[in-house]
Amino acid sequence: MTSCRRKDDTIAVITVRDANNNPVANADVRVYGSGTGGVVTVDDLTQTNSAGEAFFNYNDEYQLGQAGVAILDIEVKKDSKSSHGIIKIEQEVTTKETVYLNL
Repeated sequence: MTSCRRKDDTIAVITVRDANNNPVANADVRVYGSGTGGVVTVDDLTQTNSAGEAFFNYNDEYQLGQAGVAILDIEVKKDSKSSHGIIKIEQEVTTKETVYLNL
């Protein structure tokens, strides 16, 4: 007898906040990572919504049985300001990280 298990979603949510802890809408959020030899394996870009959240789906990067998914760099830009962070993507859960941007 064989069983097939459907994998759950692997999602990253980056929340961008200003120095007063207010959400920052319409900020560019880039999430990227390099594999061995410095080859870029993930490079995704989106904008934050009105709640300051940017959503990334990593279902294609995660395969069942794989331990962990990736540790990725975060780059946030709004107007002439920028900030950086790191996120460890966990398999089959929603991983959250907050980056503060001084506007």
